[in-house]
Amino acid sequence: MELGISGKTALVTGAGRGLGAAICRSLDSAGVRIIACSRSNNDLQRLLGSLTSSDHLYFKADLSTFEGTRKLIAELEHQDLQIDIIINNVGGNLNLTNPLMSSEDFWNVMHFNMSAAIELNSNFIPAMQRRNWGRICHVSSISALENQGPPAYCAAKAALNAYLRSLARFVCPDNVIITGIMPGAVLTEGGYWDEAQRNRPEHVSKYLKDRMAIQRFGTEKEISEAVAFLVSEHASFLVGSILLADGGQGRVFYPQEI
Repeated sequence: MELGISGKTALVTGAGRGLGAAICRSLDSAGVRIIACSRSNNDLQRLLGSLTSSDHLYFKADLSTFEGTRKLIAELEHQDLQIDIIINNVGGNLNLTNPLMSSEDFWNVMHFNMSAAIELNSNFIPAMQRRNWGRICHVSSISALENQGPPAYCAAKAALNAYLRSLARFVCPDNVIITGIMPGAVLTEGGYWDEAQRNRPEHVSKYLKDRMAIQRFGTEKEISEAVAFLVSEHASFLVGSILLADGGQGRVFYPQEI
């Protein structure tokens, strides 16, 4: 399927590895120019070496801080780079998993999953509105819907969903379409499940049998190709839509009001 985004420029955060890198590869295949951001130069250089075009850019940026995010924005503006697509992929639990963590740790997790997305959206959406075209996709998690992780992480992803759903309504008249995706358990190189397969294979086997209806993990490409669709021309009616991509892992229902 032709996505209609060839020649567009996409800013991808958390692009050095895992889902972020896979999203870059899918967008590259669609003819999109990538501006990749990560904390690791080595990861970024390896990523660019895997892409087909030589027109892509990368910036080392620590988006876990306001300073790092605003420094990135300033550099993009200094280079007069037009951003057509934003993939807000940065997030995680910061290895803060104690259910009874301090409020400071709780808000650090919230900040890591929300603040960069808010800053980037608020800065670049007005230009998208003036051009009457923009696409933004937020990488959320099945944890936004049910107890699939530590409380702070679940709360952060639920807040991200509420934020994007609400913001989407305000900007869609200008053809700026905001969406999200909620992956379930996905196998990423060096990620939690990759390490678990090597160190705790019995735990992995039990998890796949008991929790994953599809009896396997998701792949990076299965998520990245869905993201590419969500930022395509074909997503023009998906205002605030959040795609659950979990292989049947979740068990949440969406009750309808009578």
